[in-house]
Amino acid sequence: MRLSVAAPNPQNCYRYTMQVTINIPDTYATELVSAGKDPARVALEALMVEGYRTRQLSEGQIRRTLGYATRMQVHALLKEHDVPLDYAIEDLEQDRETMRSLRNTATPAAA
Repeated sequence: MRLSVAAPNPQNCYRYTMQVTINIPDTYATELVSAGKDPARVALEALMVEGYRTRQLSEGQIRRTLGYATRMQVHALLKEHDVPLDYAIEDLEQDRETMRSLRNTATPAAA
C-alpha cells in the first residue's frame, strides 16, 4: 500500500508543505484500518513524535502540523508513545515565578 502523508490542514501556518509517499506492507495497513486508524495519520504522528524525541521539533510545531487545539493534546500523543516531555529545571523555575506573579496580581484587595 502506498500512503500519501501531508499536514491535515491545507490552511496551516506553514508557507510550504511537503507530500511524502511511503510504501508499507498491505497487512500492516489492513491492521491499522481494521483498528479504526488512518495509516497516513499514524505515519505523520510517528514522524512528529520522532522529531520531538530528537529535539528537531517543538511542541508548537507538532501542535500546528497535526491540527491540535492545545498542547495538552501533544502531551497526550507523546505520552502514548512513551516520550517524556522536554521540561528542564529552568522551565519549572519559570513556571513557579509565573505562578507567584499571577497570584500577586490576582489577589483581591482586602475590604
